[in-house]
Amino acid sequence: MNDKITVGIADMKMAKGSGILITYALGSCIGLCFQDPALHLGALLHIMLPMNMEAGRKNAFKYADTGIRETLRQMTSQGALKSRITVKIAGGAKMFEVKGGGLGNIGQRNIESVHTILRQEGVRLTAENVGGTVARTLLFDVASGQGCIKSYGRQDIIF
Repeated sequence: MNDKITVGIADMKMAKGSGILITYALGSCIGLCFQDPALHLGALLHIMLPMNMEAGRKNAFKYADTGIRETLRQMTSQGALKSRITVKIAGGAKMFEVKGGGLGNIGQRNIESVHTILRQEGVRLTAENVGGTVARTLLFDVASGQGCIKSYGRQDIIF
């Protein structure tokens, strides 16, 4: 468990066989752990926003819609089958109160977008730890498919 690969914000990393993928600062952002158990192929995606509506769209991993689809594309190019891929998610917290804000709760919008895109893509969501008001660090063991959520002052959650 010493070979940790850090996934940045608006980023995705993949590992095969073994490795721990880790991402920090999941406030309203969502971390998605993808796994094809037959190949021991895993990916961790850290999305920031629900939909890619930017002109130019340089970073697909910043958004739920394009990030999920690009991660699935890269996994299937490595031999993964969409029918075998499962996903676990964490994050989507409400970190700030926005008075009269037109944006609303970005964490909740991220959760809803992730659920919708996974359903559209026919990918099975097997576990989630979302919402609330605390930031999370997410670790994903590619070999076992096990996720671990760490939050300051709270007990670790294994899922």
